Amino acid sequence: MALTPKLVLRQSQSLVMTPQLMQAIKLLQLSSLDLVAYVERELEQNPLLERQEAGEGAPRDEDGGSDGDWREPEQPGSRAEVESRLDTDFGNVFPDDAPNERERPEPAAPVEAGDWSGLGGGATFSSEGADLEAYVADRPTLADHLERQLALAVVDPVERLIGQNLIDLIDAAGYLREGVDDVAERLGAPVATVEHVLAVIQTFEPTGVGARSLKECLAIQLREQNRFDPAMQALIENLELVARRDLAALKRLCGVDDEDLADMLAELRRLDPKPGHAFGSEVLQPVTPDVTVRAAPDGSWILELVSDSLPRVLVNQTYYAKVVKTTKSETEKTFLTECLQTANWLTRSLEQRARTILKVATEIVRQQDGFLTYGVAHLRPLNLRIIADAIGMHESTVSRVTANKYIATPRGVFELKYFFTAAIAAADGGDAHSAEAVRHRIRAMIDAENPDDILSDDTIVKRLREGGVDIARRTVAKYRESLRIPSSVQRRREKQAARAV
Repeated sequence: MALTPKLVLRQSQSLVMTPQLMQAIKLLQLSSLDLVAYVERELEQNPLLERQEAGEGAPRDEDGGSDGDWREPEQPGSRAEVESRLDTDFGNVFPDDAPNERERPEPAAPVEAGDWSGLGGGATFSSEGADLEAYVADRPTLADHLERQLALAVVDPVERLIGQNLIDLIDAAGYLREGVDDVAERLGAPVATVEHVLAVIQTFEPTGVGARSLKECLAIQLREQNRFDPAMQALIENLELVARRDLAALKRLCGVDDEDLADMLAELRRLDPKPGHAFGSEVLQPVTPDVTVRAAPDGSWILELVSDSLPRVLVNQTYYAKVVKTTKSETEKTFLTECLQTANWLTRSLEQRARTILKVATEIVRQQDGFLTYGVAHLRPLNLRIIADAIGMHESTVSRVTANKYIATPRGVFELKYFFTAAIAAADGGDAHSAEAVRHRIRAMIDAENPDDILSDDTIVKRLREGGVDIARRTVAKYRESLRIPSSVQRRREKQAARAV
């Protein structure tokens, strides 16, 4: 067959990622704090957008009359019964890419700020109007604190330069994470000089800073207290035995009796293994829930969108109509048209985002009703496909909705992804068990164990199977380690030592 150029007509389907669609996808996966920051940037760039404060009506013209051409996007219903279905049919406008599921630590509960009153001459500041961060003093960092001490303790400019480099290498916990030989080679300085400067830094506050290992950190603190005697030195050199609670070996190595060893261990516990954490770090933002759920009188659950996490913006149609008449070039008119289209799409995207979050959260609450009623032991196995099939969306959409979104329940504040857990088969062929619920049962069994009868992993497996959970020993060990629970041998030593004390 000869190769010749020719025209061929083909019909195919493809997904076109328009800028508006990309914006909707981006808004859906943003957290509440990131969403507020994004809307703030849009308000600065788009002259047709304006923020609407809570409880604020439509803006007024300069003559005092109400501007009837302002358009506020319709907000989704703030309350929804879990048993009922949403009236609006939402299309899945998001592409079918792979969902991103990552385990995250359990969030902390948010802190509610109260009103501030009586500040200076009777002025009153509400929690919404005042920027409290503006009144918080700037906490010095560990590096700033060490640099001030270096300026007073070291006079020689060469040694001060070496000290500055060493301080830059000290991490937030207060440890030097690079070897002295490497520092000396990089700076072209004698190793002895670097060692001398490091010894000076190790005398700075907080005590223990500049150490290269945990043993050195604890030794520095004990020397400061004049308690680094031979027995304590032997204890520091055998911290692995302290972690294993091998008291017999420690008494033999340190040459002390039971009472002295108990005192040494108590003194060791009073030391700070991470002295750098006492100094300034980044201010942690409290978690703001996107949805709240509470019990209804009839036993169902009521979901509400948190209004504080939903930025409200208005599109000024009147301003657009006035300005577009005065445009002198096609470029200006095109700019205003693009601003209007962006503003309209932003309001629709915010509305769609809120409705989708409420829809997904409603189905999650319906699926995990047992958790809300009875606790984590009744958490059901759940994955993205179950939720996606129930609400008629794709898994990638559900994944975006549940990322960085939190729900406030009667049992605390949780990330929506917390409710998605793996399934563990039942021993009797019944309903599968949630991995999180099995972890809870393992912790409960270990917390209730008798000090004279420590539960091994094999014993835990046996008891779980008697309770209807078909689980392997290696899975129990993995769950126990994820809960930071030591092995049965270490737990036996710790409880025997605690009983002896």
